[in-house]
Amino acid sequence: MKLFVKICGITRPQDADVAAGLGASALGFIFWPNSPRCVSAAAAKAIAAQVPAGVTKVGVFVDEPVEEIMRIVNEVGLDAVQLHGHETPAFCREVKARASESVSVIKAIGLDDESVKVAQFDPEVLLLVDAHDPAKRGGTGRTANWDAARDIAASRRTILAGGLNAANIKLAIRSVRPYGVDVSSGVESSPGIKDPNRLRTFFEALHD
Repeated sequence: MKLFVKICGITRPQDADVAAGLGASALGFIFWPNSPRCVSAAAAKAIAAQVPAGVTKVGVFVDEPVEEIMRIVNEVGLDAVQLHGHETPAFCREVKARASESVSVIKAIGLDDESVKVAQFDPEVLLLVDAHDPAKRGGTGRTANWDAARDIAASRRTILAGGLNAANIKLAIRSVRPYGVDVSSGVESSPGIKDPNRLRTFFEALHD
């Protein structure tokens, strides 16, 4: 099965073009105001309109009300909702119920957050495992616990995030065997600014 590859924290159309051209399965737009990679719904809509068919457009939200999530999903034309805050399994179900059938739900979990109970999330919810950071909510460049991630990936579709880059991606995939991977800071020159050379090197390492 082909690996799902998400490039997150897209803020510029040229970065979306390069990532999609190199073979990204998905592009992530962050709507959390506290993120240095935050983008407005209007800007994301303009970028998303140029994204090739077949590339999944993911909106990243942190503890937003479901009404606001749905508003942005519809305005931007998102294919997936990634929840990166304290959202419960019940909240994930509510988002799924409110969205169209084609919109998938991804729930990010911090692997060393003892409050998270993986088994409580419905099987159709994709889990994204990341290094736990209650302040920054991802994009920290810190690697997750691959042993714990492998245990989760063995039983359900799991996306591995946290500190991935061209140097460690092959080992990460061999170690965890995830359904997909998510990279942000590992292909940037600065937060929200993707580096074309780092993107190219990352995809070359994936296919090496």
